Amino acid sequence: MDDAKLKLTSSEIGTLWGEYINGTAVDIVNRYMHSIVEDESIKAIFVDAIKTFGKQKKQIVAFMENEGFPVPIGFTETDLFKGKQRLFTDIFCLNYLHIMTLHGLLGHSTALTVSVRKDLREFYDSCDNDAKKMYHQTIELLLEKGSFQRDPLFYPAKNPEFISSKDFTDGFFGKGRTLSATEIISISFNLKKSIMSKTLSIAFSQVAQTKEVRKFLTDSENTADGQIKTFSKIMQSDNLPVPKSWETEVTTSTDSPFSDKLMMYHIGFLFQAAQNYNGGGLASAMRTDLVTAYESTILKNLMVTKKWFNIMVQNKWLEQPPLAPNRKEIVREI
Repeated sequence: MDDAKLKLTSSEIGTLWGEYINGTAVDIVNRYMHSIVEDESIKAIFVDAIKTFGKQKKQIVAFMENEGFPVPIGFTETDLFKGKQRLFTDIFCLNYLHIMTLHGLLGHSTALTVSVRKDLREFYDSCDNDAKKMYHQTIELLLEKGSFQRDPLFYPAKNPEFISSKDFTDGFFGKGRTLSATEIISISFNLKKSIMSKTLSIAFSQVAQTKEVRKFLTDSENTADGQIKTFSKIMQSDNLPVPKSWETEVTTSTDSPFSDKLMMYHIGFLFQAAQNYNGGGLASAMRTDLVTAYESTILKNLMVTKKWFNIMVQNKWLEQPPLAPNRKEIVREI
């Protein structure tokens, strides 16, 4: 069918709306980092990232306007305070871009799977290709600078093996078996994301303008730190290395480059996204201590996001996504 005859579905407009809000938030941070980065090779990648989103943003706006949906406000230049003291080192900026590229890859892939219209599928396909290019660029540069954190290495077994004991699920108090390669995928990934959340919470709490926001950011830092300790202890009990922290990549600046609205949204986004990854880790966990750790983490993240939601709504910082029509309200109006 002609794409012009196919209206956007609720899922399609929802992904466009989310891509716009999340994209504009990250774009503001990218613009700030581009302004402070001194390393020319890192600066060049940020130039590519800013240009890429600028192209995608125009396409998202066109999709929404053609369907008669209002374009979200998202985040704009008013959320960026230029000329402020630098808050991050160059290498943290590169790590940030790498982690956010991972988010983009997963987001584009999800959006593609719920899209029906050919023009929208082609758009997300191109977004996915752009993100894959950026993913390769950030990894290559991190490797070049000796700053890419690889996951633990395993020594190969002689032959394939089958699970032969019910003790395979036992992971308490040093009993049972060591971590499997499939479990380490989620643990390592979630550790890196928690380290990013903690580091940004530290940085943002230094520069936040209101007491309420500073308190929330300090609490979110403590929550992320607790989760880092939980999963690091599990890794270290099997003598496996854990990803290094990035706290020292935050300067002592108290000069805010961002609005409180942007910083709050960014931390909330990371904690909400973490729920998906922790859920995936829970689903793949085959040790009881891992199951318990993921369940606890998910509950604690829910508490953080509840506080986040209340502050965002109270300050009118949270835009409402498109809603399904309320048939009962329509009937009352007749």
